[in-house]
Amino acid sequence: MSEATDPWLIVGLGNPGPEYAANRHNVGFMVADLLAERIGGKFKRAQKAQAQVVEGRIGPPGPANRRVILAKPMSYMNLSGGPVTALRDFYKVPTEHIVAIHDELDIDYGMLRLKLGGGDNGHNGLKSMTKSMGSDYHRVRFGIGRPPGRMQVADFVLKDFSSTERKELGYLVDRAADSVECLLAEGLERAQSAYNS
Repeated sequence: MSEATDPWLIVGLGNPGPEYAANRHNVGFMVADLLAERIGGKFKRAQKAQAQVVEGRIGPPGPANRRVILAKPMSYMNLSGGPVTALRDFYKVPTEHIVAIHDELDIDYGMLRLKLGGGDNGHNGLKSMTKSMGSDYHRVRFGIGRPPGRMQVADFVLKDFSSTERKELGYLVDRAADSVECLLAEGLERAQSAYNS
């Protein structure tokens, strides 16, 4: 299979269940939901993995049009690696064609950073993915900033976005979805120069 026809696996990281839906930790799910909407698909339970998936195509007609599998692991964040690896194996996706979309504490709210490989920076979803399949996958890091005052990190990421943050959230999720489309169609360097802030 040539690289141009290899599928891409786009993974939004988050926790399943309505009680987590609006949490900062679930911004990956929010971006995946928007991408699914854009390609006109609905998430369904995967046959071979503990995940929900949508299959479709992203990008303009022609050589930049990519076959994609959008996925939301249903295993809880700290066990994301198992479902992602199962999907990778089932769909025969090269690791460098996997994109994890996740919240990032060390970036200010709403800022994006795209990169290939690297550490997990204490993020349990990335830690689990890297343990399962190595670190050579793309990341779309969505900044959520640091917790205020003495609030614990775990409490902060499992809280909903504040009312002030929510005013901009739709626009920022939209921009993150755009950055994924740019990454697939035009490559990492182009996406970084357009969206890394």
